[in-house]
This record gives sequence, C-alpha cells and structure tokens, in this order.
Amino acid sequence: MKTTIIGIAGGTGSGKSTFTNRLKKYFGDKITVIYHDNYYKQHDDIPFEQRQRINYDHPDSLETDLLIEHLKALRAGKSIKCPVYDFANHNRSNKTVTIEPSRVIIVEGILILQDERLRNIFDIKIFVEADADERILRRVVRDMQERGRDLDNIIEQYLATVKPMHYLYVEPTKNVADIVLNSGLNDVAFDIMKTKIAALLQENA
Repeated sequence: MKTTIIGIAGGTGSGKSTFTNRLKKYFGDKITVIYHDNYYKQHDDIPFEQRQRINYDHPDSLETDLLIEHLKALRAGKSIKCPVYDFANHNRSNKTVTIEPSRVIIVEGILILQDERLRNIFDIKIFVEADADERILRRVVRDMQERGRDLDNIIEQYLATVKPMHYLYVEPTKNVADIVLNSGLNDVAFDIMKTKIAALLQENA
C-alpha cells in the first residue's frame, strides 16, 4: 500500500484546523489525521505553574523526532502508538492512541514545515494564513472554550511567545509550501484538495 503524507501548517488560529477537519469530515476513516500538538514533550518533573510558562511555540517544545519516526513507520506499513496531550494540564498524558497505516495521512501543526527532516517526508505541503487580528481572536475563543484557560493567561502567553515565535518560525515556512491558502474556509482550495485526495485514495488502493 502506497502512503501519501500531506502537511497542513499555518499560524495559531489561521484556519488550518478548520481546513483539516473539513477534509476529515468528508473522507472519514479513509484518511488519517495526526496532530503535531500531541507530540509536545512530557514535563512530569516540572510543577504546573512552570509548565504554564514554557514556550510552546518554539520548535524545541515538541518531540519532532518521535513524529518523524512514527510517520516513517506508518509509511512502512506499521502501526504506531500516538501520544495524547492534555492541554488543561500543559503536559502529555499517559494515554496513547493506536494509529494504523492508511493511504492518505494528514499532519497538522504550526511548526510542521519548520523542520527540514519532517518537511521532506510530506508529499504535499499546505500553509494556511490569516490576518493577525483574526488569529488572536480565534485563539482566545479556542483556549477559553476548549482548553479551560483564562483571558489574562492567554494574553500574556500570546505577547511573550506566540506572536514573536510566529514571525520567527512559523510565517517564514509559507515560502516552502506547495499551496498557500488565505482561509480554512476557502471552498475552491477545498474542492481541489478533495479531488486530489480522492484520486490518491483510488491510485494507492
């Protein structure tokens, strides 16, 4: 079985998750989605208050080596034990999820195009961009509703790490993308990718 791996990157709140989720909803179990966020490093040795202050937007905060190892295993037809991250506790949980090989794998995350080794694994590289004001507003809503965080903490983290890291590590990677989208709700781009993935599923069968 041939495996095609698609990387979908973009800044926080850019719409990359929206675009990824639209594809997953359309294709269902025919495709697999892996989130780079689940590969944040484990910090059992650090108190919660210190874990809150870790720079999660820096490449060093992620165990990208493990993600690369897992993608190579999936491409070789082997299953993996994907880690599960607990955002409320700012730490990797003790749970894992078994992921089986599939014909099309989407990898989503803000920094997936930053590491050349990871970038070279992707057959298709997509970058989703959005206005900075829209991105921060979406992040505030998401972090408060889905991750149980308060507004002051979100603002502090955004100004201290999210914003500077975006311009240093995330934004430049759109130059290495095959496709740059202006919105996760771009219907033309969605139709193009839908057609492409459908063809890949048939071709890789």
